[in-house]
Amino acid sequence: MKLIEKLLKEIQEEGQKTRNMLSIVPDDKYDWRPHPKSMPVKDLALHIADLPTWITLAVTTDELDFAASPYNPGNVNNTDELLTLFEKNLAKAKADLEQATEEQLEEPWTLRNDTVVYMTLSKYETIRHALAQTIHHRAQLGLYLRLLNIPIPGSYGPSADEQGL
Repeated sequence: MKLIEKLLKEIQEEGQKTRNMLSIVPDDKYDWRPHPKSMPVKDLALHIADLPTWITLAVTTDELDFAASPYNPGNVNNTDELLTLFEKNLAKAKADLEQATEEQLEEPWTLRNDTVVYMTLSKYETIRHALAQTIHHRAQLGLYLRLLNIPIPGSYGPSADEQGL
């Protein structure tokens, strides 16, 4: 199996886990945050729904410069809109990756803010970074939902809620 095929498989699998988590975000809790330093549920869920666009960025650009293109994940007002945004971003990411070549994945990709370089990775590493960020923030959202006493789905096996614990 080639690298792009492996990435597409992983994107599909993580996409389903992410979809399951985003689908249970209650519309009436979008402003809730577990701590004053934490982002609200809406911002966290919106960031998760936006992360597939970083896969598109990795294979269609050589960098993202926040000074030239400030971060704007869009806006949603409810979970239906959130899922629609996620599905659109995920489909585009998969389609763009399907058009990429293995050689492109070795090219460098840079995240910067004007002259401040946050990171330069290969395009492959950038895709893996986007997947890692998705997994990290999905777990963070799971904790938010747990604190709101919302049963959460398992990601890599059943959750305590699914086991009746």
